Amino acid sequence: MSVPTVAERPVSEFGEVKLPMPPPEGFTADDLDRIPDLPPHTELIDGSLVLVSPQRLFHMLFLELLGDELKAHAPSGLRLGREFSVKLAERQRPEPDLMLVKRDAFQRLGQTWFPPEAVELAVEVVSPESEIRDRERKPELYARAGVRFFWRVEQDGDDAVVYEYEKDPASPSGDYGRPTVHRGKLKTSAPVKLEFDLTDILQR
Repeated sequence: MSVPTVAERPVSEFGEVKLPMPPPEGFTADDLDRIPDLPPHTELIDGSLVLVSPQRLFHMLFLELLGDELKAHAPSGLRLGREFSVKLAERQRPEPDLMLVKRDAFQRLGQTWFPPEAVELAVEVVSPESEIRDRERKPELYARAGVRFFWRVEQDGDDAVVYEYEKDPASPSGDYGRPTVHRGKLKTSAPVKLEFDLTDILQR
C-alpha cells in the first residue's frame, strides 16, 4: 500500500496533521512502521488505527506496580515488555500495556513488534474509552493468535481487580476459558508466581 508522505497529508485549519484515509481493505500491521508521524502507542485493530487517550492516574500507578512485580518474579526464560506492539495477524497489531515475552524474541534494538508465539502473557488495563476492545475484542485476538495467558485489569474505587484468563485446550474456537477473578490480592502461579495486594493503589 502506498502511504502518503507528510507533505501530501492534509492539514486542518488548526494546523493539526490528519491521519491518512485507510484503503478499502484497511491498514496492515506493517503499515504502522511506514505511516509517518503517528501518535505514540497507536494500535491496529481490525485494520483500523486506534489512538491512545491520555492515561488516568490509576492506569499509570498500576502499571508501575504490576510491572515491578512481573520483572522481579519472571522466570528466567521470560522478560518484561512494556507498551510494545504484537503482530497478531495481517490487520491486527495491538500494544498490550505489559507482557511477559520469551527472551530470545528480543533480537535487535530497531525492532518494533513481537510475534504472538513469543508472548506468554498479555496485560491490558481498562480505560473508559477502551472498555469494549479490552473486554471483548483483544482477548479474542490474543487467544486465537496463541497467547496462552491474558490478564484484564479494572479499577474498582481505589482498588484494582484482575481477571486472569488462560487458553482452554477444549475450546473449539481456541478462546480463553472463564477467568479467575482476583479482588483484594492477586495470587497466581502461572505463568509467574505472584502474590501482592490490590487495594488502595493510590497509596502504594
